[in-house]
Amino acid sequence: MDLSVTSTVDTTTFIPAPVTPYQGDIARYWDGEARPVNLKLGDVDGLYHHHYGVGAIDQESLGDPEDSEYEKKLIAELHRLESAQTDVLLDHLGPVGRDDLLVDAGCGRGGSSVMAHQRFGCKVEGVTLSAKQAEFGNRRAGELGIGDHVAARVCNMLDMPFEKGSAAGSWNNESSMYVDLDDLMAEHSRILRVGGRYVTITGCWNPKYGQPSKWVSQINAHFECNIHSRREYLKAMADNRLVPQAVIDLTPDTLPYWRLRATSSLVTGIEEAFIKSYEDGSFQYVLIAADRV
Repeated sequence: MDLSVTSTVDTTTFIPAPVTPYQGDIARYWDGEARPVNLKLGDVDGLYHHHYGVGAIDQESLGDPEDSEYEKKLIAELHRLESAQTDVLLDHLGPVGRDDLLVDAGCGRGGSSVMAHQRFGCKVEGVTLSAKQAEFGNRRAGELGIGDHVAARVCNMLDMPFEKGSAAGSWNNESSMYVDLDDLMAEHSRILRVGGRYVTITGCWNPKYGQPSKWVSQINAHFECNIHSRREYLKAMADNRLVPQAVIDLTPDTLPYWRLRATSSLVTGIEEAFIKSYEDGSFQYVLIAADRV
């Protein structure tokens, strides 16, 4: 299948205006974001992520906290866990061919897009509301010599510039809390071919807790987002021809990342809210993989 038409758009020539004031706020937020916790971790190996990490801490690699190199090693370990999270997501995309198209919705600075291309060898298109994120991601893809396979463009993930049924797989890696879930799942369902796979990794509030906790409210305020419940994800998928094949609670796997980050020089002040909400069960870190039927 020839996807060259969808993969050769110059993403720098046209930047659409935000559809709503809220979208404008989110675009400005991420255009201005330059946290060391994102940039310094990306500097480790040139993969710049905007999500968290999963897996056990490699204590041996960290060594002695009194060592002058300890903080550098800690940052490298946090970044390793970030990339491990992307690997978990990509593991759940299923078979992907070199001629397929993958779509990274809410791509940030493009780390997951690059890793997807490195694994599958296919074209990966990212979308973001942030012109600065798209520029960064496209520049990085060019530096890596993969600009003809990996690209980011500025657009609304609820109205993506891809033909119906053109994508073999798509995902949201910690970006779905910025949109209405029914609209989001409808758009992924539209661009995915029948049998295509959608994956999301996201924080969601736990309906069994009753309502979003004070910790979840703090996270919403910090990132100017609207965290959904796991129940809302499953309903939106069911309403839009996306049938879950896996629902995995990653909460125990992400807590080590947060506990380690809380001891680093890169703290942002939100670490306690994540740790406490994961520990009290009001917040969950979840992967959902669903097939388009």
